[in-house]
Amino acid sequence: MTEIILIGIGLAMDAVAVSMTNGMVYRNLKAREYIAMPLFFGAFQGFMPLIGNFAGSLFDEFISKYAGIVILLILGIIGGNMIKEGVEHTNPSERVCGCKELGSGILLCQAVATSLDAFAVGVGFSAMQVNILPAVAVIAVVTVIMTTAAIEIGRKFGDILGSQAEILGGIILVIIGVKAIITK
Repeated sequence: MTEIILIGIGLAMDAVAVSMTNGMVYRNLKAREYIAMPLFFGAFQGFMPLIGNFAGSLFDEFISKYAGIVILLILGIIGGNMIKEGVEHTNPSERVCGCKELGSGILLCQAVATSLDAFAVGVGFSAMQVNILPAVAVIAVVTVIMTTAAIEIGRKFGDILGSQAEILGGIILVIIGVKAIITK
């Protein structure tokens, strides 16, 4: 169980970074968005190892080969757009940072991008014959807890950074995307 919790923490790290960024940039989150974010990330972090476990090594080579590119594209586009909007609206009198809505489309893309590594973990679980249902449940719960805390931390940084939070948030997402392609 300890190993599964540690795997869950490791898998959750990209989702934590993105959640912190979301909390920093989208400081006026509605209750449904605040609840949806950890649930989306937790669900995908739990669901992807399940799919990987059942797919076995069938898709492992494909996912391993292209995951970095997919992550870079998704997070690069979202992050690049955040940087662009932040630069265009650096005057706080023009726009209050955080007035944009997060939106389920952006959240879905972020959840998918941050959970692709979990698919490969599921393939590994298959090879090790891990009891998959308890493992994915633990991974999902760990992710929900960690991303919930990350949103709050991000909100505090967003209050401090003001209108610059969107630029920093976009840079963070682009860096995560670049890291994904470098490490794949």
